[in-house]
Amino acid sequence: MDDSILNLIVFGVVSWTTLFLLTRKLFPNRSFDFCNRLVSTIHAILAVTLSLISVQDWNCPLCPLASRSSHKQMRALAVTVGYLIYDFVCCLFDKQVKIDNLIHHLVSVVGLGAGLAYEWCGSEMVAALCVTEISSPFLHMREILKELGYKDTDFNLAADVSFSTKFLRLFTFNVVLFAVIFSCARMIGGPYLTYVTLSADNPILIKAMALGLQLVSAFWFYKIARMIMYKFSKRNKAKIVHLIR
Repeated sequence: MDDSILNLIVFGVVSWTTLFLLTRKLFPNRSFDFCNRLVSTIHAILAVTLSLISVQDWNCPLCPLASRSSHKQMRALAVTVGYLIYDFVCCLFDKQVKIDNLIHHLVSVVGLGAGLAYEWCGSEMVAALCVTEISSPFLHMREILKELGYKDTDFNLAADVSFSTKFLRLFTFNVVLFAVIFSCARMIGGPYLTYVTLSADNPILIKAMALGLQLVSAFWFYKIARMIMYKFSKRNKAKIVHLIR
């Protein structure tokens, strides 16, 4: 790994931590999770932007497969590794430590770190970065809306299940996220990317990372589907009670 990439990772950890502390100062009445999610949203937007910029051939975004990483790809991955290290520590200080989140961070750090160490399969890794982070801003918006007081309202439902008659126009992007982007990215694009990574001549550690991330994505997809069913069930029961009254 080039020293400049290692320095970028260290700089990233310090920068994301500093940004979080500044966010805590700006929003002293908001929770630890609220401020962390604001930082996470900024990272997601930056990660997707850097991954798209690093694509070498838009006629074949995954090309070249199993090849040496470009410097742009290495920088995009280094920025995210720095963020993941920061966020892993944040998860340990949260009120409720989520095991699935910690596993996701560990798998990602080891996998991306292996890719940076080998300087290999940059195309596959930035594609995975884009697939996993493109839905993150909308996921964080759901929790941010809850803290802002929109829990169990049509406003929050738009962020949860991607459609609401009252707020459809304002939250079309949420429709794309939970109904289309997450499902397509994680459960269509993700398995294809995993297959490509496993079938190519990549280091075993990177193959294990690809498989691990896909398993975590499948678990989160199950949790989101269960949450959506619960939300609809809860709202339908409330409507029935209202009609009876």
